[in-house]
Amino acid sequence: MKNSLLVFGTKNFNNSLNEIKEYLNFSLIFFHNEISFNNTVPSIDGLLIDSVICNDTNYLSLINSVNNKPIFLIGRSEVTKKCNYTDKIILPLILSDFNTKIMSLLTTVTFNKNSSVKIKQYTIDKNEKKLKSNNLSITVTEREIQLIELLFNEKKSLSKNNLLKKIWKYSENVDTHTVETHIYRLRKKIFVKFNDDSFIVNSKAGYTI
Repeated sequence: MKNSLLVFGTKNFNNSLNEIKEYLNFSLIFFHNEISFNNTVPSIDGLLIDSVICNDTNYLSLINSVNNKPIFLIGRSEVTKKCNYTDKIILPLILSDFNTKIMSLLTTVTFNKNSSVKIKQYTIDKNEKKLKSNNLSITVTEREIQLIELLFNEKKSLSKNNLLKKIWKYSENVDTHTVETHIYRLRKKIFVKFNDDSFIVNSKAGYTI
């Protein structure tokens, strides 16, 4: 399935893109004033912006309100930073380079988004294997990342047996202290670095974040 980009531009800009859209490696959806744009719509992967319309305060306000989609600002060499954007594309540009540039940027943004997870006041950086908060960080293992994500995503307490099955793939009757050991070590690291002793909570029902 192709990536879809929403286009904000002048009539000439839109017409030019419309003429070449069948040769692009991504789909284009042209913005019209009657479109009610919700920047959380999953079918929209990013925005293509004609730099000229950044002089329009109405467009500028709408564009700058988008904070969870990559924005590609397209213009001549005199383009200036009036819009919030992820990257800019300087024209003229040959079609193959245009395709490569957009797809490369989309891939990078998607990769970075998937590798960073916000949990409470912390961020997990899966690439660096770090748990971060307020310029502080600790190193976490792959298993600890899996454990944190599972407990956070479930939104409910998970028993020791559930954790063994989902993360370690153990059967329910295995007698092991694996879960307790991992959680103890993780809690200790978090407390020492962040002075937080309530990141992982346990009760009779099990563990939760």
